[in-house]
Amino acid sequence: MQYLWLALLILSALLEGLLTRGVFLCFVPSALVAMILAFFRASAWIQVGVFLILTALSFVLLRPIVRGLLRAKMPDGFSVESAIGTRCTVVERLDNLAGRGAVTVNGMEWAARTTSDEIVIEAESEVEIIAVEGVKFICRAVK
Repeated sequence: MQYLWLALLILSALLEGLLTRGVFLCFVPSALVAMILAFFRASAWIQVGVFLILTALSFVLLRPIVRGLLRAKMPDGFSVESAIGTRCTVVERLDNLAGRGAVTVNGMEWAARTTSDEIVIEAESEVEIIAVEGVKFICRAVK
């Protein structure tokens, strides 16, 4: 039974590493304790019971802490619309046809595009945000 707990522990850690939602992380300490109980030959019912109780406690106590740490910290008063008119630096080449591009605003990277498909703006260029479309900033080069 200890191999089952080990597999659950590893799978939970891998899934948390991929998804970073704080959900699968709650299974890691529970699986670890259940695995230790299995090494000491505790009954399967005790292992499962301890696993379920610790998982519930982890969801209540650990998950809010993890979610708070994972949540991006935005400056007070920042909204996407307030970025219009802001000058920023291109960190990934803006190319509408390739569907790529990013700028840095307030220390955070945001998806960005140019005003036209014919315009390409290279990385390290300075741009001005002139609009927001969905989750992307629309930018023009600053001369």
